[in-house]
Amino acid sequence: MNLKRRQFLFLSSLGTIGTGFLGWSLARQNNLAVIAAKPAKKDLLLRFVSVADTGTGAKGQYAVAEAMNFYHQQHPYDLVVLAGDNIYNNGEIEKIGAVFERPYQALLKKGVKFQACLGNHDIRTDNGEPQVKYPGFNMHGKRYYTFRRNQVQFFALDTNSNADWKKQLPWLEQELSRSKTPWKVVFGHHPIYASGVYGNNPEFIKIFTPLFQKYGVQLYINGHEHHYERTRSINGTTYLITGGGAGTRPVGRSEWTEYSASSLSFAAYEVYPDRIEVSAISTDKRVFDKGVIQIKSV
Repeated sequence: MNLKRRQFLFLSSLGTIGTGFLGWSLARQNNLAVIAAKPAKKDLLLRFVSVADTGTGAKGQYAVAEAMNFYHQQHPYDLVVLAGDNIYNNGEIEKIGAVFERPYQALLKKGVKFQACLGNHDIRTDNGEPQVKYPGFNMHGKRYYTFRRNQVQFFALDTNSNADWKKQLPWLEQELSRSKTPWKVVFGHHPIYASGVYGNNPEFIKIFTPLFQKYGVQLYINGHEHHYERTRSINGTTYLITGGGAGTRPVGRSEWTEYSASSLSFAAYEVYPDRIEVSAISTDKRVFDKGVIQIKSV
């Protein structure tokens, strides 16, 4: 009887040790996904983040903004690409305090600059002109514009149906052809490739895919679809949807999808001479997707 009892106690202790080891292993695996401060790599050219479909002033937006602020504390950045639908529901500029200045107050106080483009909700009031002129969106009175950060040139588009395409497309091609930077990033509100509610835009695929390939655009960022999605390289361009800035909708997968998720989130980018490292970060402050964009890919 005593022998059996000793065997039971011995086996129980092994079980306890095993359970503890398993728990430690799982905890360690989970903690690997938590944002943690790390020294910046010596060849880092630029760090920035993107988010879209933000302007609700509701809990979801504040949760994403908090995660963006937490990431900033660990990995400082001074640029946010704000990819449209900045003010719901009708682009009313009088809501700017509730849907932009207060949610991102901590980042704005630290000097983080938001570079915006117009979404379909934004043009419902005065065709979006109040937002184009709003200093905090840094559009400087232009519906489409370009700016440069280190070795990265950004091109902001007005992708709305009433955009001045006759002027905007020649402008984009001219600016792309003039660009001497190794990295070219285009952003607009509407998707080109997407697996969500709206899906692909065949007209945009026809227009932009060959243009991006011709001038070596490595990344296109957008919102409109309220999810996160990262494509594989399509003729050298990665298409990234970051529309979970305040709410979410269902998303599926397509043959070109690398990762998709219906998640309140934003995307963070670290640009190096030969690659961009992308991280998708949710409101629990965990990285749920990581990808690499090569400076040149097929």
